Amino acid sequence: MTCGAVIVTWNSGAHAAHCLDALLRHEPAMPVVVVDNASTDNTLAEIGARPGVSVITNPENRGFASAVNQGVMELAGCELVLVINPDAVVQTGIGALAGEFEDARTGACGGRLLDHSGAPQTGFELRRFPTPSALAFESLGINRLWPSNPVNRKYRCLDLAASAPCDAEQPAGAFLMIRREAWQSVGGFDEGFHPVWFEDVDFLKRLVEAGWRVRFTPFASAVHAGGHSVSLMAREARAAAWYGSLLRYAIRHSSYAGRLAVCCAVFAGAPPRAAVSAVQQFSFCPFRVCGKVMRLALAALLSADSSGPGGVDPKPVLPPGAHGYANLVNTGDRSPH
Repeated sequence: MTCGAVIVTWNSGAHAAHCLDALLRHEPAMPVVVVDNASTDNTLAEIGARPGVSVITNPENRGFASAVNQGVMELAGCELVLVINPDAVVQTGIGALAGEFEDARTGACGGRLLDHSGAPQTGFELRRFPTPSALAFESLGINRLWPSNPVNRKYRCLDLAASAPCDAEQPAGAFLMIRREAWQSVGGFDEGFHPVWFEDVDFLKRLVEAGWRVRFTPFASAVHAGGHSVSLMAREARAAAWYGSLLRYAIRHSSYAGRLAVCCAVFAGAPPRAAVSAVQQFSFCPFRVCGKVMRLALAALLSADSSGPGGVDPKPVLPPGAHGYANLVNTGDRSPH
């Protein structure tokens, strides 16, 4: 099966060259598309120095989901598309990923992610779909304070040793191969998850619900730095985007009781986090963001099952459309929007 690769960049100049060089060394050669979300650093220069790479330059940051959709559509002749983060450097096994698609039921397959010491990024490279309890624990900060709690162990697959290919729920979107037919069948990535977070989780959840199989193989690996772009976002923008995407996921995939639990956790957890951030930064800005997050949670609680906060339909539609309710999380303070 024909295979291509999509890399989404946003101020990724420090990493994109290594990612591209590793892909371009791959045999047989495969087409590579970089979708750049309005970088202001040397990302485009690094990409332009490597012949044979197609580049889509967006005049604004359209978000990760929208950029992936653009890249997949650009690779119209490829049956399989590898979505890889610019801070991930392939080591081995793109063929091992592709081999999992010999089963016509396989819609996606993720590979092993390693830190710079060569250790697997356990807890990130493979997870189960988040339950309302897991989302509530994330919102309350329990998983950070008590990472070995039973809810977090199950969510982050800390009870698994994935030493052989296996069925999976949520391999990381940082190194994920997708069958074009499966991508099309569920309408692509939902661009309402903007600019980032939970879009890959939602996509895989919808794949499974549509009857596709998701796989994980440790025989494909990439060294992954992690979080390079989001670390460039203002802290307040990160918080607002994370909460907004978490709530969007909860609306789509939880019962009303589950959504109630998640929203209550946001109501309880956001103010203390804002207070800590305000003290650390000597700023009232975290409280302004907290107010926006609380309004998002209230909208999520009151919205109908088929709608996101503010009455926005969360169902993805191709070709790419609006950015959903991203305006509700725009802090106006170095926001990536």
